[in-house]
Amino acid sequence: MKRYRNSLLSDVAFLLLFVICFIHIVFTAGEPDHYMINMILLNVSFLVAVITYFTNITVGLILNIVFIFGYGTYTIYQTVVVGEPLQSYHYYWLIMTPVLTAVIALLTFANKRLQQEAEQLQKRNASLATLDERTNLKNSRSFQSDATIFMALSNRYEIPLTLLVMTVKHWDEMSRMISEAQITEMIYDISRMSETSIRMNDSLYMLNADHPTWGLLLFTDQDGAKVVVQRLKEKVESFNTIEFSNKYKLDMKLTVGAIQYNPDEIEEPLDFIAKARQKMEYDV
Repeated sequence: MKRYRNSLLSDVAFLLLFVICFIHIVFTAGEPDHYMINMILLNVSFLVAVITYFTNITVGLILNIVFIFGYGTYTIYQTVVVGEPLQSYHYYWLIMTPVLTAVIALLTFANKRLQQEAEQLQKRNASLATLDERTNLKNSRSFQSDATIFMALSNRYEIPLTLLVMTVKHWDEMSRMISEAQITEMIYDISRMSETSIRMNDSLYMLNADHPTWGLLLFTDQDGAKVVVQRLKEKVESFNTIEFSNKYKLDMKLTVGAIQYNPDEIEEPLDFIAKARQKMEYDV
């Protein structure tokens, strides 16, 4: 409800701005005898409004007080000393300049509230998101939730559980040789290839999207994980000679680390990842 109220407030302020601009144009065009002074005051009015938009209402109020004081003094001088009678444009600009500033301030306030709400929604979506946007794989947040459950099941029913952490060797150097679109496509291809290398009850995760790192939770022991690692590397070699060589003109190699869950050594999912990363150092 609050979001709709801010949106409605922004729309109303925007429409009021159009109405006031139209009134300004009609009034200026309808006073041909005072065209020059009206054009000067019109520019001053919009200048104050623009400054208010890029600063705040306090600055706008100060500028309006200065304008009213200065223009009021000029009007009194013209009336008392010069003898010029008061005209409609004297009253108009003294009233409409602050009105335009108030509308601009209202529009600025409503837009800032909408921007704050948009930022809050983006932060909330980022904190609640469980899928990687490029590959639609489960992300590290989802991994922590799943791993906690799988580790409890492994401990309770003595089911072997192994985590594979996988990256592309020399990724930083390779990513500089291809375009952003090809990087996204390469990550997607490797993700699909990895999915076809595991069983339906195993899970694949994107642990780090910036420096692509995949995690595979396998219900198997260390020996079974070695079979999966070998299968992955063989698929990469096959892809290098057929698809990757034609598409990216690069040969890819995987760096894989595997660690079997041990409740005495691994207390939480982040420990699981850290242990698997350590094993990657031996995969040369």
